[in-house]
Amino acid sequence: MCTCLHPPDGQRTVYVRHGTQAGWPLAAAGFPRRSEETVPYQVEGSKKRVYEIATHFGGIPGGEENGERGYMLTYVIAYLRDIGLDYYVVAESFETSVPWDRVVTLSRNVKDRVIRDCKARGVQFPPFATCRVTQTYDAGACVYFYFAFNYRGLGDAVTLYEEIEAGARDEILANGGSISHHHGVGKMRKRWLEQTISSPGVGAIRSVKQWLDPTNIFGNGNLISDEESPRDSLVPSKL
Repeated sequence: MCTCLHPPDGQRTVYVRHGTQAGWPLAAAGFPRRSEETVPYQVEGSKKRVYEIATHFGGIPGGEENGERGYMLTYVIAYLRDIGLDYYVVAESFETSVPWDRVVTLSRNVKDRVIRDCKARGVQFPPFATCRVTQTYDAGACVYFYFAFNYRGLGDAVTLYEEIEAGARDEILANGGSISHHHGVGKMRKRWLEQTISSPGVGAIRSVKQWLDPTNIFGNGNLISDEESPRDSLVPSKL
């Protein structure tokens, strides 16, 4: 699955979620979903190039219906997760952005890290670990990771999940990936913010926060920690 993004002159336009929105002639080529962030006159050229690449590697046009079904799936994922928990299965996803020359290495190493960490923590059965490129840019791509494991006999599944995901995010940063592509930082990922943007970067954010919101009314606890309680170990999992 892939979303082709090519905003003209550095400016993003409307994100077309369905192939026929705004009357643009969009179609899938070799991927379950393909959409464009661009203007109509660029669509045909982009579509032609994607078709040529897909044909070269044995892909075929899939139509817009697959994309629509994919978006529908997002509404039922939480219910599938709950069914999995009934059978001692924890499953989640996380994402990153990475330059093109590091996509393959990052993908391989992060999946290997998940598998190693599951084994080291006593997971009895081989975990599921996979990934896909979901958005493409001139300079790099967004990579989504999916993993699942069976925690039967291990007790605290949430803590186990948090430890495994934290290790995966450490691996992402070690391989040149970002803290997040579009899911943001918030509370759960702010522990990696300084490593990502440097200590002066965090200081700049803190200074802006102090100037605009000295009494800490907005976004309490997001991005930067309370200086009196810098540790984020108690932030609950998104599970």
